[in-house]
Amino acid sequence: MVINSFGGAVWRLHFSHSCCTSYNKAAIESTAENASLKQFVRNSGSHHRLRSLSEELPLNSTVALTPPASNVPKFGIVPKLGSAPKFGAKGMAIFLILLCLAPAVPSAEAQDTSATSSGTLVSVPNSLQGLLRRGGTPASLEQMRLLERQQQQVSKLARDCTVSVQIGAAQGCGVIITDTGYILTAAHVAMRPHKSAVIRLSNGRTVMATTLGMNRSVDAGLIKINDGQNEGQPWPHATLGTSDKLVPGMWCVATGHPGGFDRDRGPVTRVGRILTVRPDAIVTDCALIGGDSGGPLFDIEGRLIAVHSRIGNDVADNLHIPVDHYDISWKRLAASEAWGVLPGFRPVLGVSGNQSESVARVREVKKGSPAEDAGLLVDDVVERFGDVKVTDFGSLIKAVADTMPGERVEVWVNRNDQRVRVVVEIGRED
Repeated sequence: MVINSFGGAVWRLHFSHSCCTSYNKAAIESTAENASLKQFVRNSGSHHRLRSLSEELPLNSTVALTPPASNVPKFGIVPKLGSAPKFGAKGMAIFLILLCLAPAVPSAEAQDTSATSSGTLVSVPNSLQGLLRRGGTPASLEQMRLLERQQQQVSKLARDCTVSVQIGAAQGCGVIITDTGYILTAAHVAMRPHKSAVIRLSNGRTVMATTLGMNRSVDAGLIKINDGQNEGQPWPHATLGTSDKLVPGMWCVATGHPGGFDRDRGPVTRVGRILTVRPDAIVTDCALIGGDSGGPLFDIEGRLIAVHSRIGNDVADNLHIPVDHYDISWKRLAASEAWGVLPGFRPVLGVSGNQSESVARVREVKKGSPAEDAGLLVDDVVERFGDVKVTDFGSLIKAVADTMPGERVEVWVNRNDQRVRVVVEIGRED
């Protein structure tokens, strides 16, 4: 499945060719060359999924749109970022041709577009260089076909290094970045260091991994596939890019497992554009939903530029962690250090106590809190929180702060001189 998203009030066109494209409805209706298409659009509601457009629209029809503005990295050694050429994107063009319906006519230049033997870097035809530097949309049918081919090749390679990450009952995504199995993901997917993770590759194969460090301030996490699971062969991995030269309007390709891993479907690819670039986040209109967190965002040349963090106010308004943050924090991430708090992801247990006491005695259990749901009671003395020995209420506060919302933690308490076990699902501060 491929989804092209161009922002604004979108109208989704669904095709049997596993391709779904979002377009501005008014622009399509006003510029459609074909009368039946014009009527077809007029009778359709915004955001309505249309499954028979290919029956209404003849091949070669066009519409005008107005788009909206390999070595193992040892601890302390950072994988080199930005080794490929870096291009910006500036401004927006006015015309877009329906990528999915145009016949793929080979051209001499299209034959030169080929992927490298390792990683995800895809060479770019000369006629696309200007378009990719400035952003914008294809100016001709030939350029459209080359861009479609470019997207397809990047998508194919991106799928191979996109993985599903399962830690306990929680699922997310990640992207392999070295042939030895280092995986970039979101901190809220990795949860905490030294946890066991189940990794599912694009072909459905399952391997085991271990979570390493995480910078929760920007939601960046690192995982490593356990050694000895690939018979000495390299893992498929992404070509690392850089995020310091990204600008609004640049084309990008997002992959992930929306809704969780599906063996029959595999990773899902969506194509869109960068809307905003901030030091702590990149905003795109690639349509993401739950389960995509931790997945990769590539530029149109196949370089990893960011990792999916969280969904904005709309499915086509999403935040991604700039890849440069992993570069900056690599030593700490690789050393399994965890630090920072991601806004909106502050963990909550829902108990209070007296830090001056020599034990972690629960003095209050807040109504409707994770603690109440788990069965914690007033006067329980917490002795162990997950893998952490709790000596007083201060150490309990620190242990809770090292978790992530949604994480399930085994808690042992002393209740009336009896040792009692409860399992708490950590909440999130409102």
